[in-house]
Formats: sequence, structure tokens, C-alpha cells
Amino acid sequence: MEIIRATKTAEQAGAYYVRIQAMARKHQIPLHVEFDEHDTPTTKYIVAVDDYLPVATCRLYPIDEEQVMLGRIVVLPEYRHKGLGTLVVSEAERWARELGFKTAVVESRDNKIPFYEQMGYASDCSQEIVGETFTCYKMTKVL
Repeated sequence: MEIIRATKTAEQAGAYYVRIQAMARKHQIPLHVEFDEHDTPTTKYIVAVDDYLPVATCRLYPIDEEQVMLGRIVVLPEYRHKGLGTLVVSEAERWARELGFKTAVVESRDNKIPFYEQMGYASDCSQEIVGETFTCYKMTKVL
């Protein structure tokens, strides 16, 4: 298993592949909802690759000079519960620290809150974010 910082178009396509397979198909999310204004050629992505197949991803982009948003954290169903979510989030946090960010922010679905808490994120259940697809909660972690 290789965890890469997707800086080339082909690597970014791997991130898109994972999101289409694991989110758009499973939850019937239209592509214009899954891919938003934060998916650009300059957006940063982490991709886990098993041999040649992209199997997990995480997107990161700046909120402001000190905060970075980690999102679209997805693992293909057949690769779940093997630590890949932790690996892609950890690599995204490392990259964010190198870029000078002080705080990471995630918007977690309620059933994923324990995963992020185990990684050191603090939940603010009063900050409910109602989206087109899921209701999420803002969580933060000092990097």
C-alpha cells in the first residue's frame, strides 16, 4: 500500500475514482454535488494506492491562513476497517502542517464522529451542518 500526495492529474483522477465508486454510486450522489467548487486543479489530495488501484482519498484546502479543511475522506468499501482512513487523514495533516496551517477542520457525519475523536479531533455537536446529502458536525484539531 502506498500513500501519495496527488500532485499530478492522473493521481488526482484516482481521488475522483474513489469518491465516485464509494460515495456517488453507493449514496446516489449526483456528480455536481460530490464535486464542488473546492475540486480544482490546485486542490490537494491524498490517495492510497493498492498496487495500481486507488482505494482511499482525502481532500485538503485552506479555509484561511491558519485553518485547513480536510474532507471527502473516503475508503472503498472492500478496503474499510484496515486503517486506511487513518493513514490518509494523517498524511493530509502532515502536509497541512508543512504548509503552515495550525488547525485542521473536518465536517463529520454523526456515525463517523468516534473515528475523528480517536484521531484527536474535538466535536462541537452544536455546529450542525445540513448539506444536500448528509447532516454533519464540525470537528477541529490543533496541528
